[in-house]
Amino acid sequence: MTMTADVVVAGGGVIGTAIAWRAAAAGLDVTLVDPERGDGASLVAAGMLAPVSESLFGEDALLALSLLAVRRFPSFAAELEEAAGHQVGLRREGTLAVAYDPGDHAALARLTAFRRSLGLGAEELDARACRRLEPFLAPDVRGGVLFAGDWSVDNRRYAAALQHAARAAGVRFVPGRVAALRTRDGRARGVQLAGNAAVSRLDCAAVVIAAGWWSAAVAGLPDVLRAAVRPVKGQLLRLRLPGRMPPVISHTVRALVRGTDVYLVPRADGEIIVGATSEERGPDLTVTAGAVHDLLHDAMSVLPVTSELILAETCAGLRPGTPDNGPIVGSTGLGGLLVATGHYRNGILLSPGTADAAVACLTGQRPAAEWEPFSPQRFTAQVRA
Repeated sequence: MTMTADVVVAGGGVIGTAIAWRAAAAGLDVTLVDPERGDGASLVAAGMLAPVSESLFGEDALLALSLLAVRRFPSFAAELEEAAGHQVGLRREGTLAVAYDPGDHAALARLTAFRRSLGLGAEELDARACRRLEPFLAPDVRGGVLFAGDWSVDNRRYAAALQHAARAAGVRFVPGRVAALRTRDGRARGVQLAGNAAVSRLDCAAVVIAAGWWSAAVAGLPDVLRAAVRPVKGQLLRLRLPGRMPPVISHTVRALVRGTDVYLVPRADGEIIVGATSEERGPDLTVTAGAVHDLLHDAMSVLPVTSELILAETCAGLRPGTPDNGPIVGSTGLGGLLVATGHYRNGILLSPGTADAAVACLTGQRPAAEWEPFSPQRFTAQVRA
């Protein structure tokens, strides 16, 4: 059977679903295709909205985009909660970055000086001030920095809300995988599906490839873009409070422990997300004893009470990485074909802005200037040259 739509979106993670929802809200007839494998990044994420505490040397363009994204998030979340009818767990307490030993403290100080040089808000705190904010921190913590501009969201509530809102806006959800683009007269005209016995193809005016690391497997996508996306494995833990134990942290705590980065992100119900590894192992989803050990060891080093919490879940997901760690969003040069992938560790944060940029392209408008460095043209232009 063949179905038709204005837009087909390949990928049902937070990026694809956000695009589908906003495109439908703009009046387009949208079909979203997703195999529901559960191996993507959206459900295996901490949900940090942390443009300041995650800013690094040499990533000025990504920082500008991330700051645009965090400014957009509150209004987007409010619209989403109204459309979906439930909360997404947005928290605004900020990120407390702490250092475990003198070397960690020196490294954090260097990063803080760099971030301040960019005009970012960072309040340096001594060890006592850190423990006033988070009383359960270990006595060994040397000091820290409060990044009040960093927030977080419950990734699973957020993903569920996007699905509810998209369905309410009229998006059709079709199970299966987009295996190939279909082109005619130099334009994308639809997609060929795999894994769906009832629907073999979809005809449309525009295709959006937003399938995370699986985007590289879509036949017909320009080879240079397929080669630019790879799976990066991340393992994390979900810890639950036993009995009636009160919450043990209120801020996101990002810690340097003997040079290793670990973060602990609280949820409204007291659950804590501990993460995360970053592993170049291809499409591997195994949870390893070493990763669980290392994450727990570092978490307990800065927050000893972690040892009393219930290990509720261990999980692994695959982030879509790119050579420059930046997303790939925009028109490809082939008429009717857009891509929105490669968000790596920033998919939750960048999802509202990605939806805005994609819908702008779909409706003949220009995305915000902050997206220009992340166009597919940075890869396709090299081939043409």
